Amino acid sequence: MASLARILRLALGAWIVALLVAVAVPVQAQQPSSVNPTASSVKEQQLLQELNRIQGRVSIPDQRSGVLEQPAGREWRHFHEVTLRWIGGIAILGMLALLVIFYLTRGMIRIESGRSGRTIVRFNAFERAVHWMTAACFIVLAISGLNVTFGRPLLIPVIGAEAFADWSQWAKYAHNYLSFPFTIGVVLIFLMWIAGNIPSKVDIEWIRRGGGLIGHDHPPAKHFNAGQKMIYWIVVIGGGAAAVTGYLLMFPFYTAGIEGMQVAQMVHSIVAVLFIAAMLAHIYIGSIGMEGAFEAMGTGSVDVNWAKEHHSLWLEQQKAREAAADARSAAAAPAE
Repeated sequence: MASLARILRLALGAWIVALLVAVAVPVQAQQPSSVNPTASSVKEQQLLQELNRIQGRVSIPDQRSGVLEQPAGREWRHFHEVTLRWIGGIAILGMLALLVIFYLTRGMIRIESGRSGRTIVRFNAFERAVHWMTAACFIVLAISGLNVTFGRPLLIPVIGAEAFADWSQWAKYAHNYLSFPFTIGVVLIFLMWIAGNIPSKVDIEWIRRGGGLIGHDHPPAKHFNAGQKMIYWIVVIGGGAAAVTGYLLMFPFYTAGIEGMQVAQMVHSIVAVLFIAAMLAHIYIGSIGMEGAFEAMGTGSVDVNWAKEHHSLWLEQQKAREAAADARSAAAAPAE
């Protein structure tokens, strides 16, 4: 009887050993032959980044909606509420202050030789229509965009929270929908005037001599001077960057996650406030800053003396073309 019990214990022990070996073999097969301790390990910075993440589970398909708070969001919030307001305030108010100082010290840049009474066409109707469409959209986009950053602290104390909510809703609609004609305008401006806005040696001389803004010197310039070329490229590059980043925000999660959208918003807002500051200078020169400048986009024609002082090379080209056209007309006319 004792021998039978001993045999059973041995059999049971052998069965347990065999079972453990059978279970251990597949587990061992899943392990790599050599382990790289740093290949897939979690870095300390990753752990710190995830430490303050607040995330739950949601029943809808978009699992990203379960993230309530994440580190990049806190950085973006500080940028939007603090950094951007400083950048925008310094850029826009600083530009306004410079323009006021310049106007008080320099005054309006007059046509020194006086008006000649003769005009020459500078921009045709299509060019002016594109310019004013883009400019009108830009003004609305600038006001409605600045409302996102500065509206709450500046407008709520004045008009109240309810009126601010209504205004912000309509401003959002205007900002979204007018972005499309603005983008079309930027593309058309790029195509219309690219040939006349390639930098050249004439621009270097224009800048060296102060562009006629300092003193009474009038350096020669073609159809667009160096200052206007700067505005052109600011519109093309700045407007293009604002449009691309704006559409990333308008159509979220198509090409970027939440972190990418936060970067897009930061780029969009910085480009926008710098764009606005540059356009303030452009508006100043085209209105009260220079006599006769507004007429170029107002009626399309400018005084000949204005063109002679500010775009002498372009005026010479236009006169040469007119003379050549008159010569061709005279040659084609039948003899009496």
